[in-house]
Amino acid sequence: MSNDYQLVIGNKNYSSWSMRPWVWMRHHDIAFETIMVSLYTSTTRQEISKFGCGTTVPILIDGDIRVWDSLAILEYLAEQHPEYNGWPLDSTARAVARSVSAEMHSGFAALRSSLPMNCRRTIKGLKLSEAVRQDIDRIAKLFTDCRQRYSHDGDWLFGNYSIVDAMFAPVVMRFNTYGVVLDGEPGRYLETVNSQSAVREWIEDSRLEKEVIESVEL
Repeated sequence: MSNDYQLVIGNKNYSSWSMRPWVWMRHHDIAFETIMVSLYTSTTRQEISKFGCGTTVPILIDGDIRVWDSLAILEYLAEQHPEYNGWPLDSTARAVARSVSAEMHSGFAALRSSLPMNCRRTIKGLKLSEAVRQDIDRIAKLFTDCRQRYSHDGDWLFGNYSIVDAMFAPVVMRFNTYGVVLDGEPGRYLETVNSQSAVREWIEDSRLEKEVIESVEL
C-alpha cells in the first residue's frame, strides 16, 4: 500500500467515471495527487496512454501498480484500506451492493447517452425519452429497495458510506443538471449525496474548469 497515490482523471465537469474513485478517496481523506487529462481532444488518447494501461480514465497509480476502470479502482482501494469497509459487512447486503454497483457499471445506457454529465449546467424542460424514464424509474426503485432494506444505520444506500454510493454519485449529478426530481426515500438519498463534502468539492472544482466540450453540451 502506498501513501503516494496518483489518480488520473478527466475533466471534472464531464467525467462521470473519474468522479467515483475521486469522491470515495476524498470522503475517506486518503491522500492522493490528481492528474487531469482533458477529454475529447486530439491528444487525449496519447496523453492517457503514457500511463501504460489503455486510453481511458480513471487510472489509479500506486507505485508500480496501475489499476484502471472505476469499479476496479474502488475494489482495490477497499482492499488496501479495509478500515473503511468498501462493502457492507453483512454478507447478504454485500451481495446486493455488488449487484447494484455492477448494474450501475454496465447498465442505464439511455440515461448515459441522453443525459451526459455536466455539473456546471442546469437544463430545464428537456423532454425525456421513454427509455430514459425507464432508467430513472429503475434507479429510483434501487434507491428505495436499498434504503428500506439495508440502511437502518445511516443515510447512505446501505447505511454506512460504501462503494455503491460512489458508483451512483455521477447519476445524482445528472439528475441535478436535468431537473430529475425523486420523491420519498430516493429524494432523501439525493439530498444525502448532494450534501456530501467530497461531492460539493467536486462540483466547485468543475465550475472552475475552463474547458468546454461541445460534443457533450446539450
